[in-house]
Amino acid sequence: MTELFDNTIRQNMKAITYTQYGSPDVLQLADIPKPTPKDDEVLVKIRAVGLNAADWHLMRADPFLARFSAGLLKPKNTILGEDIAGTVESVGSAVTRFKPGDAVFACYQRGLAEYVCAPESKLTPKPANLSFEEAAAVPMAALTALQGLRDHGKIQAGQNVMIHGASGGVGTFAVQIAKHFGAKVTAVTSTTKMNQARALGADHVIDYTREDFSKNGKQYNLIFAANGNRSMSDYERALTPTGIFVMAGGTTSQMFDAILFGRFKTKKGGKTMKIFLASSSPADLAIIKDLIEAGKVKPMMDRCYPLAQTAEAMRYLEAGHAKGKIVVCVGEGGL
Repeated sequence: MTELFDNTIRQNMKAITYTQYGSPDVLQLADIPKPTPKDDEVLVKIRAVGLNAADWHLMRADPFLARFSAGLLKPKNTILGEDIAGTVESVGSAVTRFKPGDAVFACYQRGLAEYVCAPESKLTPKPANLSFEEAAAVPMAALTALQGLRDHGKIQAGQNVMIHGASGGVGTFAVQIAKHFGAKVTAVTSTTKMNQARALGADHVIDYTREDFSKNGKQYNLIFAANGNRSMSDYERALTPTGIFVMAGGTTSQMFDAILFGRFKTKKGGKTMKIFLASSSPADLAIIKDLIEAGKVKPMMDRCYPLAQTAEAMRYLEAGHAKGKIVVCVGEGGL
């Protein structure tokens, strides 16, 4: 009987689950079955998980339209957490790129658990110069910054680029990546976070509590809004005649404003205004890995929470005052 009980324990794992939409109070620490990898999958022992705004949007089903893909009355996927970092526990019979013990990271679902099964194609070797906690702070935020600036913003060397919301998870990466592309970067942030923006390479820093970027007469070739909490007309005013505005995050009303009216406002003069969602591209994550290992980009972490305190981590994330990424530690000492 004791042996059977021990086997049952080994077949289960700890995970943060939610079966209804709502506040962080819906998040519960539970025992659920440990997954088994399919032929093309890798079983990853999770060491750390980075939280993103997308996690609390899904948790609350905000905006409501999210329910049409996430589940109308209750969530289809009951485990949040897309940014994972950990070690390979075992591999399926068709896996060739990874072996047990390899350190990996990825942008993949169901991360707030002790283990996750992911297709081999979704995983990228962890940057050698980062801890697991630091690596978990990278995927979605860095992909959003890279794809927003490169693909949607068409960033070019020598351009004047403004990063609005420069102190959050996405914004800290955006400042560094824009500098990597050779842009002249203006970071918009609060008083207490100005030094951080300068340390990341920003050429100019605007304290939004003292200066309004939309009224100082300065214009930019590209505005990247990691936190789009201003009106579309404010952003439009700060663009050059052929400038591009790219919005990667903000309030629900701001996102709808960008979707519904951005195209109309673009037609007013050669300016482009758009909102986008990043894709979980392993190829782009490999580019970011190379930048990190070359010392050109680094993740900024604010706080780490143990898995059992994920609800508290989500509350802090929702408050919107983080100086970088919020990470949940899993495994040794992290439960």
